[in-house]
Amino acid sequence: MGLRVCAHGVKTVAMNNTPEILCIGSVLWDVIGRCDTPMQLGADMPGRITRLPGGVALNIAMALRRFGLHPALLSAVGRDADGDALIDACHARGLVTDLIYRSDDLPTDQYMAIEGANGLIAAIADAHSLEAAGDKILRPLEASGIAYTGAVALDGNLTLDLLSKMARNPLLAQADLRVAPASPGKARRLSPFLQTGRGTLYVNLEEAGLLCQTQFDDSAVAADAMLARGAARVVVTDGGNPATMAGPQGAVTQTPPPVSVTRVTGAGDTLMAAHIAAELRGLSAEAALDAALSAAALYVSGETTI
Repeated sequence: MGLRVCAHGVKTVAMNNTPEILCIGSVLWDVIGRCDTPMQLGADMPGRITRLPGGVALNIAMALRRFGLHPALLSAVGRDADGDALIDACHARGLVTDLIYRSDDLPTDQYMAIEGANGLIAAIADAHSLEAAGDKILRPLEASGIAYTGAVALDGNLTLDLLSKMARNPLLAQADLRVAPASPGKARRLSPFLQTGRGTLYVNLEEAGLLCQTQFDDSAVAADAMLARGAARVVVTDGGNPATMAGPQGAVTQTPPPVSVTRVTGAGDTLMAAHIAAELRGLSAEAALDAALSAAALYVSGETTI
């Protein structure tokens, strides 16, 4: 990928050789504690604790790389020991990190979760450095002054103000935007994409309800409501229950393959990456949703990694 250095000292995309897809959002360390038995609130159980590269944007990028694509990351990572190790881990996975904003003042972000055999027990996402960096992460895109026409995977760990600007940014007007809220707690940050009718939104049933200010019993009803609210296209998931992809060409609802769940963190990111990769390969709506659900099922079963 061709790069040049702008007046701010940030490397920028040379638009005659753009990456296949930009992944914009959280790039951080995932600290995950997993227990093989069901857990309740306040439980103290034996298990395993791992630290792996993570964050929604990075998870999507790693999965896209596994599906044969070459993504570039736009995010904020500190110039600390954790940040250097994270950049090295991204390089080892074949990801383009040259466009990442490296801050001298902000620490590298992290995410912590506890999972039991009964699913996610609790999680905390510390993406304060990404939020504080704000539009600095977009300097490589803006410095070129040329509209980006490729695919963009965007996550809701960015601030509502920045997401609103991106939904209306003329440099992204021709981009194939794919947007995820990162967590139910940040679902409402996707409202600018409903207001502008931009992009494909990837949400679970709870997140769809938060965006529509109601509750849904199934993904098909939720997808219809999202379109009525202004969404251009949506993919609504509901764990092991049927998922729905809906847009101007109609709706497709499919049931995920039944599997034994061994992990949940990163499952939605895997599904989103698989769906993007399938559509970029030209698969039909039915085949793309099937590929996405199958990839997510393999991931939660522990048979594949991001």
